[in-house]
Amino acid sequence: MMPAERLSAVSEYYFSRKLKEVAAMNAAGKDVISLGVGSPDMPPLQACIERLCKEAQNPDGHGYMPYVGIPQLREAFASWYRKWYGVQLDAAKEIQPLIGSKEGILHVTLAFVNPGEQVLVPNPGYPTYTSLSKILGAELVYYDLKEENGWMPDFEALRAMDMSRVKLMWTNYPHMPTGAKASMEIYEKLVALAREKNIVIVNDNPYSFILNDKPLSILSVPGAKDCCIEFNSMSKSHNMPGWRVGMLASNADFVQWILKVKSNIDSGMFRATQLAAVTALEAEKDWYEANNANYRERRLVAEEIMRVLDCRFDENQSGMFLWGRIPDIYTNVEELTEKILHQARVFVVPGFIFGSNGARYIRISLCCKIERLQQALERIKAIN
Repeated sequence: MMPAERLSAVSEYYFSRKLKEVAAMNAAGKDVISLGVGSPDMPPLQACIERLCKEAQNPDGHGYMPYVGIPQLREAFASWYRKWYGVQLDAAKEIQPLIGSKEGILHVTLAFVNPGEQVLVPNPGYPTYTSLSKILGAELVYYDLKEENGWMPDFEALRAMDMSRVKLMWTNYPHMPTGAKASMEIYEKLVALAREKNIVIVNDNPYSFILNDKPLSILSVPGAKDCCIEFNSMSKSHNMPGWRVGMLASNADFVQWILKVKSNIDSGMFRATQLAAVTALEAEKDWYEANNANYRERRLVAEEIMRVLDCRFDENQSGMFLWGRIPDIYTNVEELTEKILHQARVFVVPGFIFGSNGARYIRISLCCKIERLQQALERIKAIN
């Protein structure tokens, strides 16, 4: 037997492969400090955990759930968008809960893109936009994000492109991995581009509450719902990565097309998880501020690590990572990251995994206890 030909288009996810190496080093007693994956290590709202425990005791709450999610969760997402983004959404027709954003990338691509049609993917950008598009037979067209342009799209270059075969354009602000924040002006330009080129913009927006003073949504642009889909996730904003609760919002037709795909692939989330997520979405400003106070403290240590490594970074970036350009003394980024891993026993991510425009950068995750971050700093100082 041979695997399907689509597997030849992708390789094992970098983190899957590299974390095996880190696990082997740990098993050998080397105690590697991982500053790699962006998996929040702080707990969600306490009332959310308590509600999960309470609802899980309900003997009638363990059956299959609706594919569209329970009404309480859709209504909670609608209230959350209204309160924090100033966006009005019809909870019954314009919101689709997801079992995480990766699932959403799969469903949206299947709903909109035929094999051989084109998808615009940012370079650098989240690797899953690329890998799932390849698996599903879409043709990838990369658009450049560069430091000299603030990691924003080059709209002149985009307008000059032949987009007759393009169906989707993936965007992600606040941006991962660079931490660049979009403005309303950028969102307005993206919506105008979507209309002009007759494409769908999919904005992935999970980082807007992390070290970011004003959360923004592309859906706040008038008419954006006609041509845009926005993802959001409780993994990052509410410290719930293992819970697998996310959502997308758009016009009723788009949501219905995506539901047609989703309903043939998976089932609804556990009812107790959905009700607990409702409670988490009721968090007030002080909860987000306390969460960010921890990230701010960690960020200061990560910035010091960058300085020790002589890496240059933008102090205004947001999100749960720190992105920095490596010094010219290194031939390539892995020369630095492998040195840090094997000599200091600290794992940081080389930027090339996010695309060729990340080839001279590293990314440090802030999802690490402050004590371990400080320990990582001392280890790196010792080898530098």
